[in-house]
Amino acid sequence: MPALKENSSEVVQPFLMGCGTKEPKITQLCLAAIQRLMSHEVVSEAAAGNIINMLWQLMENSLEELKLLQTVLVLLTTNTVVHDEALSKAIVLCFRLHFTKDNITNNTAAATVRQVVTVVFERVVAEDERYKGTIDQPVAVQGNSNRRSVSTLKPCAKDAYMLFQDLCQLVNADAPYWLVGMTEMTRTFGLELLESVLNDFPQVFLQHQEFSFLLKERVCPLVIKLFSPNIKFRQGSSTSSSPAPVEKPYFPICMRLLRVVSVLIKQFYSLLVTECEIFLSLLVKFLDADKPQWLRAVAVESIHRLCVQPQLLRSFCQSYDMKQHSTKVFRDIVNALGSFIQSLFLVPSTGNTSATPSQTGSNASGNTGSAQTNPGVLGMGGGATVLPAFEYRGTWIPILNVTVQGSAKATYLEMLDKVEPPTIPEGYAMSVAFHCLLDLVRGITTMIEGELGEAETISQTTTETTSLPAQSSEQQDLHSVSDQSEKELVSRAVWEEMVNACWCGLLAALSLLLDASTDEAATENILKAELTMAALCGRLGLVTSRDAFITAICKGSLPPHYALTVLNSTTAALSSKSYSIQGQNVQMISPSSESHQQVVAVGQPLALQPQGTVMLTSKNIQCMRTLLNLAHCHGAVLGTSWQLVLATLQHLVWILGLKPGVGGALKPGRAVEGPSTVLTTAVMTDLPVISNILSRLFESSQYLDDVSLHHLINALCSLSLEAMDMAYGNNKEPSLFAVAKLLETGLVNMHRIEILWRPLTGHLLEQVCQHPNSRMREWGAEALTSLIKAGLTFSHDPPLSQNQRLQLLLLNPLKELSNISHPDIRIKQLECVLQILQSQGDSLGPGWPLVLGVMGAIRSDQGESLIRTAFQCLQLVVTDFLPTMPCTCLQIVVEVAGSFGLHNQELNISLTSIGLLWNISDYFFQRGEIIEKELNKEEAVLQKQAEERGVMLNRPFHPAPPFDCLWLCLYAKLGELCVDPRPAVRKSAGQTLFSTIGAHGTLLQHSTWHTVIWKVLFHLLDRVRESSTTADKEKIESGGGNILIHHSRDTAEKQWAETWVLTLAGVARIFNTRRYLLQPLGDFSQAWDVLLDHIQSAALSKNNEVSLAALKSFQEILQIVSPVRDSEKPDTPPAINVSVPVVVGTTTATSLGRSFMRTDSIGERIGRYNGSEPPVITDEIEDLNLWWAAWNSWYRIGSESTRPPITCDKLTFIPSQPFLTALIQIFPALYQHIKTGFSMDDLQKLGVILHGAVSVPISSDASPFILPSYTEAVLTSLQEAVLTALDVLQKAICVGSESMQIMYPAIFDQLLAFVEFSCKPPQYGQLETKHIANAKYNQAEWVALNYVPFAERSLEVVVDLYQKTACHKAVVTEKVLQNIIKTLRIPLSLKYSCPSESTWKLAVSSLLKVLSIGLPVARQHASSGKFDSMWPELANTFEDFLFTKSTPPDNLSIQEFQKNESIDVEVVQLISTEILPYANFIPKEFVGQIMTMLNKGSIHSQSSSFTEAEIDIRMREEFSKVCFETLLQFSFSNKVTTPQEGYISRMALSVLLKRSQDVLHRYIEDERLSGKCPLPRQQVTEIIFVLKAVSTLIDSLKKTQPENVDANTWAQVIALYPTLVECITCSSSEVCSALKEALVPFKDFMHPPASKGGGRTSKITGLKEDRDQKINRRGTDS
Repeated sequence: MPALKENSSEVVQPFLMGCGTKEPKITQLCLAAIQRLMSHEVVSEAAAGNIINMLWQLMENSLEELKLLQTVLVLLTTNTVVHDEALSKAIVLCFRLHFTKDNITNNTAAATVRQVVTVVFERVVAEDERYKGTIDQPVAVQGNSNRRSVSTLKPCAKDAYMLFQDLCQLVNADAPYWLVGMTEMTRTFGLELLESVLNDFPQVFLQHQEFSFLLKERVCPLVIKLFSPNIKFRQGSSTSSSPAPVEKPYFPICMRLLRVVSVLIKQFYSLLVTECEIFLSLLVKFLDADKPQWLRAVAVESIHRLCVQPQLLRSFCQSYDMKQHSTKVFRDIVNALGSFIQSLFLVPSTGNTSATPSQTGSNASGNTGSAQTNPGVLGMGGGATVLPAFEYRGTWIPILNVTVQGSAKATYLEMLDKVEPPTIPEGYAMSVAFHCLLDLVRGITTMIEGELGEAETISQTTTETTSLPAQSSEQQDLHSVSDQSEKELVSRAVWEEMVNACWCGLLAALSLLLDASTDEAATENILKAELTMAALCGRLGLVTSRDAFITAICKGSLPPHYALTVLNSTTAALSSKSYSIQGQNVQMISPSSESHQQVVAVGQPLALQPQGTVMLTSKNIQCMRTLLNLAHCHGAVLGTSWQLVLATLQHLVWILGLKPGVGGALKPGRAVEGPSTVLTTAVMTDLPVISNILSRLFESSQYLDDVSLHHLINALCSLSLEAMDMAYGNNKEPSLFAVAKLLETGLVNMHRIEILWRPLTGHLLEQVCQHPNSRMREWGAEALTSLIKAGLTFSHDPPLSQNQRLQLLLLNPLKELSNISHPDIRIKQLECVLQILQSQGDSLGPGWPLVLGVMGAIRSDQGESLIRTAFQCLQLVVTDFLPTMPCTCLQIVVEVAGSFGLHNQELNISLTSIGLLWNISDYFFQRGEIIEKELNKEEAVLQKQAEERGVMLNRPFHPAPPFDCLWLCLYAKLGELCVDPRPAVRKSAGQTLFSTIGAHGTLLQHSTWHTVIWKVLFHLLDRVRESSTTADKEKIESGGGNILIHHSRDTAEKQWAETWVLTLAGVARIFNTRRYLLQPLGDFSQAWDVLLDHIQSAALSKNNEVSLAALKSFQEILQIVSPVRDSEKPDTPPAINVSVPVVVGTTTATSLGRSFMRTDSIGERIGRYNGSEPPVITDEIEDLNLWWAAWNSWYRIGSESTRPPITCDKLTFIPSQPFLTALIQIFPALYQHIKTGFSMDDLQKLGVILHGAVSVPISSDASPFILPSYTEAVLTSLQEAVLTALDVLQKAICVGSESMQIMYPAIFDQLLAFVEFSCKPPQYGQLETKHIANAKYNQAEWVALNYVPFAERSLEVVVDLYQKTACHKAVVTEKVLQNIIKTLRIPLSLKYSCPSESTWKLAVSSLLKVLSIGLPVARQHASSGKFDSMWPELANTFEDFLFTKSTPPDNLSIQEFQKNESIDVEVVQLISTEILPYANFIPKEFVGQIMTMLNKGSIHSQSSSFTEAEIDIRMREEFSKVCFETLLQFSFSNKVTTPQEGYISRMALSVLLKRSQDVLHRYIEDERLSGKCPLPRQQVTEIIFVLKAVSTLIDSLKKTQPENVDANTWAQVIALYPTLVECITCSSSEVCSALKEALVPFKDFMHPPASKGGGRTSKITGLKEDRDQKINRRGTDS
């Protein structure tokens, strides 16, 4: 074969010649043969040249044209021998054949040319492949080198270069350089060839600078030049030779130019940056509305080709938009598409190329009205199936199915055969533009997201730290991540620029299309584009654009013109920017109000004042689903746009009537007010799906990163705020969407609850739960409590028990709810606490303070049910959870329990809470050691921390150990309850407090007792005292409901009195039983003083109950009680066994290892009472001080309480008898302790008190109880106490030292003062008292006591005492006897006038007893003169008694009278035995007085009031006799020692006789004068008495020793005889009988006359005869 090839010229020659014959058959044969040779590649270069020349000739002769073409093709395709000139000639030949008259030839030639051109360029590719390894550095081509400078190119490349250069020349209508012999050429064909070469062999141009040069220098200028008619709207030429003016652009060339431009941009963009900028700008211009429709259509198609190449678009962006001072080409393209679409709506296309803007304008305006349809009716004309179309403001544009998604299949750019511009169908341009937009979006987003994904994986693998959290949630400032490579920063900038450049235009166009779309599929595509753009912007952190796209979707979801501020503000921000596209403004078109959609739902708008209803179309629902999809899939990049999304969803949910259910999921519910939501069946089936997606949306929040989650939470919070604003001031159903979704989000993000807990709960707490709308609040609380419960039950990692901080974080909002006053919220809060306790109570640990805090935060004013629920929680805690909580919380439990006690809503709760405190104290007692250990451990930690910080440890009752502090807190709480306004609470608390201290006080450290006394007990006493003294005295009608109140508790004051009593008694009991603990404390004496002060103020309070109780307490602290009983001894824990001597004798008790020696036991005290000598005691002095303090208090109480009031009115307070009794009863016991130092002063003080106490009257209503009956002579207990007190004193003095005995007189004085009460009851100040008989029981009057029994008893005591002490020096010196007599003189002188008859009788007997003892003493001390003053007193006393001025009572019986007379007789006998015999030791005056008195007694003792019959008895004859006898006995006794005494008796007798004589004379005289008239009664009586006295006198004289009676006396006696006889004539029989008796004794004087004194005898005899005669005469007269 090679040999054949070498000689091919010769071989070919004959065939060539055969062809030369021009004979068709031969020519055909020869050509066939040549073709065979060529096909076997045996043609050399020379032969080939010859063949081509031969073919040229045939061509010129127009022979075998098709065969020629075939031969050329075979020649060029089978080998590469044809070069340079030959090649060019072959090509020209083909061109020439293309322009023949024969159509077939033309077409075949055209095809051949195309193929040949391809072959030429394929050779270059092959050549380059061959020399690939040895590429020599190409010489730089000079810009001004001529066209022949291709020496550097290899042969094939050179051919190709020449060919391409000439093609350009030809298209430009210039002469070719290489293709010599061309006759004619069309531009259209030239452009097609250029396009195919550029399209098929881009690498040739890119690899060879010469070719690149051609592109720049030749192709681009050519294209730009050819475009000019299109731009200028003129100049379109069809051939190179004859340029003719054409009035409009030429479709075939224009279309081909656009194809070339497409290829140039696609393949050589990188070479032709500047040129492409021009081409693209032209493309954009061709879209203008004033260009022909076909031009706009092909331009759109060209743009579509670019839109499907995202990398190309990216390059545009990099080369133009990102460069300064450069056209923003990419942005312009997108904006041009947008304005193109708008223009289509504004200028409806007629499909007519010649349509002018002027016509279309009017057309459009005419159209708008007609196309409006009823919203309910489907699109155009009802039931007919409607084409998919866009419809906007009356313009209807069908959507044609122009291309497959993602490929730019052009229609008009492929119409290479058309010469005339085609008619563009309506909607075609719109459909292409629509697809442009979709492809643009799809391309960009796919590309950027792909690259982003790669970048992220690279950055994640390079840096171990995964992407750092963005510094700001808005602008995710990823530039700050240092590890990212420069490349990534560059690409990010490009991505951002691309998005920034295109989003406005895209959004404008898409929004418009969305509004106009009537086709579900189109709508779906538009929404998808908006969604992907929004997501992309989000990923790139481009906030504005992201929000704009989301806003568009949101607006699409809502009914037109729906008032939603979030969206409107966003749109306002957008529409204020208008985007300029090469001088032309693109306005954001707002959606039209006409709806061409099926209405699927009617509901109420969520607004303050809902105006009517709004309608949702199926498109709204479609948008809503897109929105849900966006949120679901791209939640992580939504950032702040969550707000838009959620706000929209909230409104849609509201319009659709979805309501939140348990856990926050939304369920279809009925609208609460207004017209119910109307839903079509279409949407009804969708609702569950929508609500499900909604829930899934929030469930998927668990996959969001932390920052995005925060955005979601913030958005929900602000949405909730809006809903709340709307719910203010009306009771409309609020939108609970946000709250429900906050709950849902919280529940699904439990695993990282910490990061969202604060914003979430903060919002619910501060905003929702405090909202005035109850439904809103209820949901807020529901959400919050559900979250807390879920948080506590969730199995966190690490578990809550090891993560205290988290547990406290979770529980804190529960506590914060306490700051909200709405009761419904608090009920929810407490129910939550109850549930937490029931489920998690055992594991609360450090959360206890918060939980307890919730219970403790309930205030009294918050309603009963609330308090009840809270209390239920507390009860649960106390019964079940005390052992599980940290001991440090026990104090809080105490405080909370105490606070419930103070609640005044429900008494039972308060009382039960006091019971709880008791239970708590029991718990402390049982678990004491454990609690103490734990608290001490905790204390050590706190102490250390405090020291590190350099501060003091600050807790209540600090210096005390922590366990004691716990007790002190408990005591302090109970103390507060002891002063509660309600009496029942006070009583219960008081009992509990003292029981607790009593039962468990032994657990306290010794030093803590100091705090108990001062801070707890005395503090309590102070408060109680203050409250009691200021309490209201108003009567309380009833105790609430129909409870009756006892009269002893019917004022606040009385109720407080009870409290005071209880408290004081409790404190006193503690002082008594714990004395051994308290006494060693340093300030026991101060405490004692304070206690005494309290006792004193209570005792002096104007309330009988309190004052009496105070004294009982006084008695208790003086330990006038039995020794401590066994049951009260401190318990003995088995563990420790330290014996501590305590209480009585040898009994010992132990108390938790804290031993103190008792220095002064109760036993010893009691021993002292019994008079046994107490043991020597170390603190005797201190002890004495205590007792003296007690004495001073006692004295103050006594003196204050018994001092009479200054003024007297009805309200004057008078102390009661029991009080006074108790007061006085204290003294004996007290005295035992102070007797050693008890002085006269003290005794006087005591006297004042005793006197005062006895003087106090009693109130009339108490009298029946104190005085059983007036007639019984009984002492009241007070009086007995007073006497006992004196008795104790007297006994003490008796055994006491000499110095004490000087007190006797004072005691006598005191007793004698009491004796006087018998006649002169004491006055109590100015108070008027009534006698008990006159007092009315039920009136407030004061009754004087019957003092007689008391005075009499006192008198007996005096007598007794005097009997014992008569000889005592002090008694003698202080004239006690005189005082006694002086005192007795009072009742004795009163005698019958005494209040009680017994009094004077007792007084007499007492006087007799006293005198029988005292007179000998007085005689003994006669010389000393100490008794001088006594004698006159005694004489007066006798005088007053024996000759009393008081008359006996009328009803006095004779027997009584005789008894009384016998008493008088006794007195006279005393005188005769004890006084007169010792006259020489007795003052003379006294004796004289006695004589006179006896004299008087012997004569005149009668009473003037007796009846005649009784007269002889009543004359006190016995008494007179005794007087006489005594007188006479004394007068005539042998013992008369002095003449003076004899004189006295003689004088007395003569006076007596003389007086008798006078009386008788006067009687006789009167008798005569009176005649028949009887004499006055008195005179008769007197004469009778005198007669009796005479007879008595004579009897007495006879009995006396004869030597004692002198003669003179006898003479006087006998001288009476005649006078007596004179009286015989009297008419009164009584006188007569008396006279008889008087005369009878005279018989003893009748002796027979002695022998020498006969006269005398006869005289007497005569007298006698006279008398007898007279008597007889009287007898005869009568």
